[in-house]
Amino acid sequence: MKSKKNNVPDINLNLNVRGLPPSATLAINELSTQLRQEGKHIYKLGLGQSPFPVPGPVVEELKVNAYQKDYLPVNGLKQLRSAVAEWHYKRQGLDFCEEDVLIGPGSKELMFILQLVYYGDLVIPTPSWVSYAPQAHIIGRHVRWLPTHFENDWLLMPEELERLCARDRERPRLVILNYPSNPTGRTYSLSELKELAKIARENRVILLSDEIYGELNHKGKHISIACYYPEGTIVSNGLSKWCGAGGWRLGAFAFPKSLGWLCKSMAVVASETYTSTSTPIQYAAVRAFKGGTEIEHYLANCRRILSALGQYAYSSLEKTGVAILPGCHFGRPNEELTARIAYVDFDGARALEAVEQFPPSKPLDESFLETYTNNTITAIDLMVSWIHDYFAA
Repeated sequence: MKSKKNNVPDINLNLNVRGLPPSATLAINELSTQLRQEGKHIYKLGLGQSPFPVPGPVVEELKVNAYQKDYLPVNGLKQLRSAVAEWHYKRQGLDFCEEDVLIGPGSKELMFILQLVYYGDLVIPTPSWVSYAPQAHIIGRHVRWLPTHFENDWLLMPEELERLCARDRERPRLVILNYPSNPTGRTYSLSELKELAKIARENRVILLSDEIYGELNHKGKHISIACYYPEGTIVSNGLSKWCGAGGWRLGAFAFPKSLGWLCKSMAVVASETYTSTSTPIQYAAVRAFKGGTEIEHYLANCRRILSALGQYAYSSLEKTGVAILPGCHFGRPNEELTARIAYVDFDGARALEAVEQFPPSKPLDESFLETYTNNTITAIDLMVSWIHDYFAA
């Protein structure tokens, strides 16, 4: 872009990107992969990629539709948008329809475009996922951090949101609410969601409810805040976590009717950037969002394994008196000396096959974890040993 005065390129436009490091989670994953290729034994607890395979019926649907090559509508395949809306209705009672859904190449891309088209401040509770703030930085959007605290499970408390809004109640704000949380794994109680919804409504705050981990709630009881603030909540979902298909890059936003203008604005930007999402992937995603017995069985077993492994990690670290929690890449101060671990470095397909032999009523013990999630177990034990030795020295 040229300056009107002297026809010189405006260097300010790229200052937001210059010097910005790559995504921390992707960088650590690439480094870990490189070191493994060099023959080193690396325990990959940095990137939260699902270890589980994509459900069989969804893979079969992709095979059947591999021949599909035509561009699809910018907003997404009609059948898929209907399936996403129906998914939200069946699981949460949320009243979306096909026109309310926007499909994109990953929810990450949709989040970026949302920040691009919305004019208000971005409010991020910290600790947070590593890409929210850098996306805002690239666009040049103002970020307001809202610190959370250990005693509240690192969750945004209603009074903290109220305190922020009270400073200027007319200021437009987009608040990102990610739960179950990346990086802490914690989720909100019913009463907390209701109170947050009440404050958001009173202050006309737009909520982006990032529920990408919702179906992996260990108890299978995820509740969307859109149930209590439907007119002001955009619900974000995708295939990367609950369907094990991160590399497929498919995300979905569901908008309330009152925010249809945002959906339309995002679709305009999408038409001039990524055009449309991969056609075969969208057809396969229809099968994923239609759910059914096989998908529910898959999800139940994923939750069992992750719950058992999470409990093992928590109890092992607890014995040392040190909690492994999010660090500076997630918006926490360096001096806090906290860190996040993603306990997914194991063969998910092998673990899913093995868990079929254990009745749902029988807890998965350490013997199961040591046999089928050994890499993660070993990594946790090594960290515990290092922490113990460090503080004993």
